[in-house]
Amino acid sequence: MSKFDQAKMLLKVKKLQKELQKMVISIEKGDGAVRVEITGEQKIKKIHIDPESIDLNDVGQLERWVEDAVKEAIQESQKIASEKMQPMMGMLGNLGL
Repeated sequence: MSKFDQAKMLLKVKKLQKELQKMVISIEKGDGAVRVEITGEQKIKKIHIDPESIDLNDVGQLERWVEDAVKEAIQESQKIASEKMQPMMGMLGNLGL
């Protein structure tokens, strides 16, 4: 692979990273009681809890909803990043990465 092709590939990777930074994935649990927003880079942007939808006598349920929403958001962001990176993986292998 020529240096030009390597530079071109690096620009594509950086563009993809920027796309993932701007992407926001939103996951809800408990019929909207908990909403987690995460970027395509797996950085949590916001966790929203609707006080009208939770039972303060069952904090354990709220904790499970938050945990489940975070886990699902991370899995979804990993899936999206993997799908976007798939076409480039062969070319990156040729670069020794």
